[in-house]
Amino acid sequence: MSEWHLGPLTALIVVFVACSSTPKADDPAALEASATAHILSIPPANAARYQGMADMKNWRNPYLIINTDSVALLDSDNHEEHLLKPEQLTQALANLPPSAWPYGRVVAVTENGVRGSSNDDVVKIRKVRAIVAGTLEDMHVAITWIPSA
Repeated sequence: MSEWHLGPLTALIVVFVACSSTPKADDPAALEASATAHILSIPPANAARYQGMADMKNWRNPYLIINTDSVALLDSDNHEEHLLKPEQLTQALANLPPSAWPYGRVVAVTENGVRGSSNDDVVKIRKVRAIVAGTLEDMHVAITWIPSA
């Protein structure tokens, strides 16, 4: 094969590989796999950095609050809560910068302490809690459970 044909062929292969490795917005499974891979690139949890923390106001990793129908991701820098559907959690965590994970792959999780007294609310929170725990386990993210207020 001459050099003239090799250049365009190489360019075509590079374009093909680049297009096939980028997840498409209309492919939720590929987006989820890409987000999970990004989270797995974060070092494993380093318990020595956070165990024994007396005041959770000093927590620097992601902090999640489980509600009856959503999960709140607390932005510790400006104290905002970003409400997510449980199925949006993986992508939301993957969108965080590496600086949001100083303790490694670990998150603090609590339940919303303000809930109705109905059994329905208890069941809903348990369901969201199970989804969150399963999602985090699938990504090998450690959980530090914080008692609700």
